[in-house]
Amino acid sequence: MNHLVVIPILLPMLTALLIMLPPVHYSPWRRRLVSMVSTVLLLLVSVTLLFQILADGMTFYAVGNWVPPFGIIMVADLVSAIMLCLTAFLAVGAVFYGSAGEDERGSFFHPLFQFQLMGINGAFLTGDLFNLFVFFEVLLIASYALLIHAGGKNKTKAAVHYVVLNLTGSAIFLLALAVLYGSLGTLNIADMALKVADLPPDNQILVKVGGLMLLIVFGLKAAILPLQFWLPATYSSASAPVAALFAVMTKIGVYALLRVFTTIFGEQAGPLAGLATNLMWVFGLATLFLGALGVLASKDFRKLVANLVLVSVGSLVAMVAFQNTAANAAILYYTVHSTLICGALFLLADLIAIQRGKAGDRLVAARRVSQPVLLGGLFVFAAISVAGLPPFSGFIGKLMLLQAAVGSDKQFWLWSFLLLCSLMVLVGLSRAGSTLFWRVSGMQKADERALPLQVFAVFWLLSASILMMVFAGPLTELGFAGATQLGDVIQTIRTILPASGVSL
Repeated sequence: MNHLVVIPILLPMLTALLIMLPPVHYSPWRRRLVSMVSTVLLLLVSVTLLFQILADGMTFYAVGNWVPPFGIIMVADLVSAIMLCLTAFLAVGAVFYGSAGEDERGSFFHPLFQFQLMGINGAFLTGDLFNLFVFFEVLLIASYALLIHAGGKNKTKAAVHYVVLNLTGSAIFLLALAVLYGSLGTLNIADMALKVADLPPDNQILVKVGGLMLLIVFGLKAAILPLQFWLPATYSSASAPVAALFAVMTKIGVYALLRVFTTIFGEQAGPLAGLATNLMWVFGLATLFLGALGVLASKDFRKLVANLVLVSVGSLVAMVAFQNTAANAAILYYTVHSTLICGALFLLADLIAIQRGKAGDRLVAARRVSQPVLLGGLFVFAAISVAGLPPFSGFIGKLMLLQAAVGSDKQFWLWSFLLLCSLMVLVGLSRAGSTLFWRVSGMQKADERALPLQVFAVFWLLSASILMMVFAGPLTELGFAGATQLGDVIQTIRTILPASGVSL
């Protein structure tokens, strides 16, 4: 077994416990130092695991040395490793920004932050659906507390909605697991893929019902129409570093859709192959269009960025419906790009709001920001990238999405929706930028300037767009390698269940 697989789960868990113990707990700078160092180490571990998988192939860790499909299993392939690297890279920016002072506006910011990282990483690594539920609960419990960090009426109201909806989703998740376990006798993803292929006709309807219930659960996590209404208010009310980390939360739902409906209900699933792809296609496009409308209609910058998250989610879910290597490779590249740029925009929105005084991030005339060149330059760079204009990563990501649809009967609809919504996003961002930086109704205050850690965090996240442009060749090859590995369900079964003798 490869013990490195469980380090992304154990490291943030142990870090959270360490921060809550004396003497670290009694010193703000000790808490910050331990949290920042641990997050950087998490990034290094994730990158190391990625290169190890590239060299040696998929690997797994069986907790307690139980032979799969029994016991708890953590599986690391290229897709999960890419998501681990994405989460760690995003977390570095968020924790550095929070350590500039935001962490002291409430209690236990850093332990909760690390516990949420533990849950997110566990969701990406787990090899069975029950432990996916467990890690969902870990990250959700931490996110409940992080959402109300620093207090306030808006945060509390958004948190109540967020908690109620996710508790409902958790109940549906458990019911779906019960139906699937009763029909298949297992919740190990590889074993489920094996058994779905030979499912008796009498059980097919139950497994189909269980799969559609999972679609509802993951659709709620990903914020797909009509389950998206909680996201704009929730993300816009959260503190900046929390909102930045939350940028990856919807991608967990997309990842779960990709993993379950490619591995379990993929080409090898017989009569259940392609389950829910038509639903994901329709609701993905609808979410994309609704998010673009939200960008145009937003009256404050934070809600605009939250609607940009919906735009990215809609694009990704629509691509999941294609169920092919090119589409899955585009999903991986665009997921990394959109998550990091939206995370940077949440941080940037906070810096702009602080310097605009009482107007905050509302798209109205206000006093001039103290650092118009710095913040304006960062805004223009982020806007160009997130809108998909050349030459940055957004253009490459959207080009991959468009190319994946070539020759398909869905090409016309995807191209039409994606290009129209990109134009709408560009118009919305142009309006927001002109309002935030040109509609001036007073003088700036010279003492309100971004702190070095805050500027570093924004630069760190935005640098990903440049890096993804410069190294577009190797990164797209990595995406195609991950998509190929994801689609090779037979090899996955053989790796995790070598005694199965599978010969599908």
